[in-house]
Amino acid sequence: MFSMSPSLLIILITAAISLAAFNNNNLLNSFMFTPYAINQRKEWYRFFSNGLIHADFIHLAVNMYVLYSFGSFVETAYEIVWGTSGRVLFWVLYITALGASVVPTYAKQKHNALYRGLGASGAVSAITFAAIVFEPMSKIYLFGVIPIPAVLFGVLYIYYCFYMSRQGRDNINHDAHLWGGIYGFVFTIIFKPSLLVIFIQKLIP
Repeated sequence: MFSMSPSLLIILITAAISLAAFNNNNLLNSFMFTPYAINQRKEWYRFFSNGLIHADFIHLAVNMYVLYSFGSFVETAYEIVWGTSGRVLFWVLYITALGASVVPTYAKQKHNALYRGLGASGAVSAITFAAIVFEPMSKIYLFGVIPIPAVLFGVLYIYYCFYMSRQGRDNINHDAHLWGGIYGFVFTIIFKPSLLVIFIQKLIP
């Protein structure tokens, strides 16, 4: 029986809802991450619904491409480690990462009636860092052309997100990227602590 991979199903659902929201402001606004609405009206679903919408086609395409690139690997790795439960755990990782990645933003912005956020970047970062747990020395191409070890990419990415979050010069929620990545790494190790030992061993020549 044909069974679609979680990553592909997430991509299809996210793309369908995002494309629909491009031309439907009511849908866009109802799914948006708005800390003030969560705080005042207890609309807790917004912690998760914001990952189903994106600002534009490029935003959507980049997130879904990264998810496609790393998602199938993480699915396979999870199934090798946890057997048939691995697929369920993958879903748990992705869905909880949507919410966990924006909790710090909620804490900062819950009294700001003007703050808005959207996109699956936090959860996608979680999947990317889950992949780094399993293959820290695999190559990731910085800017698409410069090969560097995945673990180095992770360190640079965390530093960049932290720096940009402190600067606050753009409309990107760098905190979601930062905490999503950390969440994906920690989540994977919590469910299998021995993976941390293997991770460290792979860093040693």
